[in-house]
Amino acid sequence: MNFVEEMKKKAAALQNRIVFPEGTEERTIEAAGKIVAQKLAKEVILLGNADEIKKAAAAKNLPLDGISLIDPETSDWNADFANEYYELRKKKGMTPEQAAVDIKHFLRFGAMMVRKGYADAMVAGALSATADVLRAGLTIIGTAPGTKTASSCFVMDTHDPKWGADGLMIFSDCAVIPVPTSEQLADIAVAAAQSCRSMINAEPVVAMLSFSTKGSGGNNENVLRVQEGFKLAKEKAPDLLIDGELQADAALIPSVTDKKAPGSPVRGKVNTIVFPDLGAGNIGYKLVQRLANADAYGPFLQGFARPISDLSRGCSADDIVATAAVTLVQAGSAQ
Repeated sequence: MNFVEEMKKKAAALQNRIVFPEGTEERTIEAAGKIVAQKLAKEVILLGNADEIKKAAAAKNLPLDGISLIDPETSDWNADFANEYYELRKKKGMTPEQAAVDIKHFLRFGAMMVRKGYADAMVAGALSATADVLRAGLTIIGTAPGTKTASSCFVMDTHDPKWGADGLMIFSDCAVIPVPTSEQLADIAVAAAQSCRSMINAEPVVAMLSFSTKGSGGNNENVLRVQEGFKLAKEKAPDLLIDGELQADAALIPSVTDKKAPGSPVRGKVNTIVFPDLGAGNIGYKLVQRLANADAYGPFLQGFARPISDLSRGCSADDIVATAAVTLVQAGSAQ
């Protein structure tokens, strides 16, 4: 069973609820119908004007059976949502009047549904920029306890059982933070470990990468940043099996580990990689994807108090279904 099918199986067992804020978008409507047909969620919700959603569905002959339609403009939740949003943003100058207007925006409304427990997960981005999805998530859902950082990960399927957990590995962060601070690197490492548990069903073994191994790169600020990030990650998660700073070969090849980082607790077991910056992460996952013919699934957002996911604006309906399945699994046991 491949990664996506495994996620679908888990999502179907959990039966969480998912909201799609971009409810009039044709690929999203198609994906919602597939999620219902495959019984991946307890409830599938599209946001938008019901007539517009029905018109878009009819144009492509897409079924709406079993899908809930909610209009942020007319919802009975508006007053409660607006008050909650005002309380969250009043220190930033938000007024009750502006909150009542702003909360009707589809991304904010969907995020508030997740915050208030009317949905367990949110997926958006087929029409929206990543920055807008992240902003709605950060301002309304917020980050998980103990972290200040929202980041991302890819699930890499190398199709070679000698790597990671039966060929599956977590690569993080490859899509969100250009140059993370030491504190952010620590947050990313802990979040990636949780992604490892929920997405590839393995106990995480984390390597924090650099161009240096155990100080071989000297006192370069980028080396020091990873070293400090490693120390902070150990403080945040003392039981986490993690090491850093390590070059990629020292992290992955036991014979090299023995030479460059003798005694490393992650020797021969790494399934989660934390990159020192976005350049390394983005280049790294694409090199593995193309040169090793690996499948790259993601990016999936991590570090939020409750799960949301961002889509590529070039995604297909099947891509949305796969992302939804992962996000439903991230939600964990149904509330």
